[in-house]
Amino acid sequence: MIEKSTLQFLRSLQKNNDKSWFDANRPAYEQAKENIDQLAGEMIKSIAGFQPGVGHLLPKQCTFRINRDVRFSKNKMPYKNNMAIYINEGGKKSDKAGFYMHIQPGASFIAGGVWGPPAPVLAKVRQEIDYNLAEWKKIISAASFKKYFPEGINKNDSLVRPPKGYDEDNKAIEFLKLKSFIASTTFTDAEVTDKDFGKKATTAFKAMQPMVNFINRSMDEGGST
Repeated sequence: MIEKSTLQFLRSLQKNNDKSWFDANRPAYEQAKENIDQLAGEMIKSIAGFQPGVGHLLPKQCTFRINRDVRFSKNKMPYKNNMAIYINEGGKKSDKAGFYMHIQPGASFIAGGVWGPPAPVLAKVRQEIDYNLAEWKKIISAASFKKYFPEGINKNDSLVRPPKGYDEDNKAIEFLKLKSFIASTTFTDAEVTDKDFGKKATTAFKAMQPMVNFINRSMDEGGST
């Protein structure tokens, strides 16, 4: 679970997002980071129960630096206001679909799938959906999936026109226009600090495993025929 002190640190950071404050409060950051690393270790072990390919990962391969890359951003705040975990077979730097946990006061959520993949990967996922639309629809309409992700696949990151090689009347066009393939659900501060948070997140992640595996299959095999 997430310690209340971790959320408190992130609240304070949001109000005091500068290096001098961060340096003065580094012990609080280290405590929060240790909490996230511990949760990452627990989640790796839990997810490996149904996704064996992640069992070899270490927390450091799945957690992110709190420092922001401000080189090309108008927002020059040096630190993120959240702490996050991404678990997939290749670790956080991999293009593989996986399981994401975002911890932020008032805005925590878990998600799964693949966000903004490179063009060659995106093409493979689209092809797999085009070739196996019935299977894809069955996965995202399953009762277990809808229970935890009632809004289904996030369609905010989508093209206006069909991608090259596909027609508007394609039966899968609503999915083929997507640039990311993500499902997510939110958690309140009370929920993430509850002792059963890890178990609840694991159950939700397990419900999206077929979707994650479908996406990764398209990457591994280059799409089915």
